[in-house]
Amino acid sequence: MPARRRPRTTSATAPKRPNPILSNLVPFQNYLEAECGLARNSIRAYESDLRQFGGWYEDHGPANPNEITLQTLTAYIHELRGRDLAATTVARHLVAIKMLFRYFVLEALIEKSVADSLSSPKLWQHLPKVLSPAAVERLLNAPTREDRFPLRDRAILCMLYATGCRASEVSSLRLSHTFLDERYARCLGKGNKERIVGLNPVAVSAVEAWIEGERCHLVGEGDSPWLFVNGRGGEVSRIAIWKLVKKYAVRAGCGSEVSPHTLRHSFATHMLAGGAEIRALQEMLGHASISTTQIYTHVEHSRLKAIHERCHPRG
Repeated sequence: MPARRRPRTTSATAPKRPNPILSNLVPFQNYLEAECGLARNSIRAYESDLRQFGGWYEDHGPANPNEITLQTLTAYIHELRGRDLAATTVARHLVAIKMLFRYFVLEALIEKSVADSLSSPKLWQHLPKVLSPAAVERLLNAPTREDRFPLRDRAILCMLYATGCRASEVSSLRLSHTFLDERYARCLGKGNKERIVGLNPVAVSAVEAWIEGERCHLVGEGDSPWLFVNGRGGEVSRIAIWKLVKKYAVRAGCGSEVSPHTLRHSFATHMLAGGAEIRALQEMLGHASISTTQIYTHVEHSRLKAIHERCHPRG
């Protein structure tokens, strides 16, 4: 009886090559949450960037993470730049990769991180968009009675500009952490770090009008811990805040590219123009590094230069 032939191994039956990036993604996310204390939005951003890296790695990376070289990672960075991504986006991908490789070292999956040798692309080649005080005033007054929740929307806009908070920070503001008589609030920023933000009289008045005029009806006899709620009495999402800023910016003639971060940039720039110290502004914005805050000094300098060129006889 002739010997039976062994079936030929095809690409369909061959075992899938291990992918250390994707196979370690879930424990890495747990590490970011439990040990690094990163916010949910930051963890989601890391996951999104690393899934893209993992997909590319499937065809280009070695199965053994110890065999990953600087050339491997450099090839991926070149691939990202080939997509015409912004320098800030490429830098964000790079931070995610560096964090993952540091985790690999902690877990003894690799001996040392070659990712630390990668340099970030130059950032802030374009200064952030800043609204003039007059444009901010038009934006804050854009909600009207024809809108569904005009008092809430105006209060959110006022809070964004008065505090310089991110959309996610305004979304997660708690009623019990908002002290209108003392004109301050406690907000939870990146890495679950709490900080105090000041409230100006315009913001205080807008929040009081929202609490007394609309919030009490939306919450009803129930109870909600959030300062700003949606039509069902739940927490207003950062996406909803992003959308309402876009809507009112277009209505106010500020442009469709305006976002909650534009109000944060405007707050910082206007504070510096009013004489605020850079260290104090760093605390207000919740920046871990002073270098992040210093971009606003460049914005202010560019504004003064433009005024000088426009107004000086020999400008």
